[in-house]
Amino acid sequence: MQTVRHSERTLRTALISKNPALVSQYEKLDAGEKRLMDEAFRPDSDLFGPITLHSQSDWITSHPEAPQDFEEFFSDPYRKIPSPQKHSIYIQCIGQILKFLKKKKPEDAFCVVGITMIDLYPRDSWNFVFGQASLTDGVGIFSFARYGSDFYSSHYEGKLKKLQKSSSDYSVFDNYYVPEVTSVLLLRSCKTLTHEIGHIFGLRHCQWLACLMQGSNHLEEADQRPLDLCPICLRKLQSAVGFHLKDRYKALVRWVDAESTDTPTVTPKHSREDPLSLPKPVEAFKEWKEWITKCLAVLQT
Repeated sequence: MQTVRHSERTLRTALISKNPALVSQYEKLDAGEKRLMDEAFRPDSDLFGPITLHSQSDWITSHPEAPQDFEEFFSDPYRKIPSPQKHSIYIQCIGQILKFLKKKKPEDAFCVVGITMIDLYPRDSWNFVFGQASLTDGVGIFSFARYGSDFYSSHYEGKLKKLQKSSSDYSVFDNYYVPEVTSVLLLRSCKTLTHEIGHIFGLRHCQWLACLMQGSNHLEEADQRPLDLCPICLRKLQSAVGFHLKDRYKALVRWVDAESTDTPTVTPKHSREDPLSLPKPVEAFKEWKEWITKCLAVLQT
């Protein structure tokens, strides 16, 4: 096991920059937001810690890439920025792929992200993929099928039947594996979806601190990655979208609490029941909610 630890000076430069205009922008944050961001520099912080590598197959070791600090993010001429005309993120449950999303993309969409419980195989010659995206078109599709705890131990029918009728003929999905909707699957899915949407906003893989935007090369590494952003990536997203940190964290707590249940609840195996009618399983989010509560305490001090 190896720890990737940066000096206080390096992290301060990555977050604040040496560019006078960006330093001035940072200084205009309110006192609570600066106090939370500055946690990045504290070696004993219990909110933001260093990246831990558990094996040689972890992302940073396997995929060397230059780190992206805030100044590089802010100055990137190719990153997409929401506008009054394109300000919405659409999440579409589908069985079809990118061309469908591009054709169906609403005019006010910043991006459209398709999610599916069906295993994805872009070509017959390929192994499975967790997702595909076109950042220039602002569309992507991601499969959460392999996030089910019983995926590798269950028998299922394999690939879908070829479409015989119309795109609205969902019989092609009959007898196909559908994972149980547990809190662990929901947590893994939230990590993947928010990580990929972060890329669409222009955030590259984080190499500064333990962060949602860390790359992951396998499921074990993805599970070790936190659901939250480090201060450097948080400032990038705040710059791109525009929000108060206190409002963001309060909204996240409301999302965890809304329609949640204190007892484990799962979708019956292979159920076609409308998931919107089921309680939201959030047992796996307990530690994350406690972390958000600590952040709010720092912001409100």
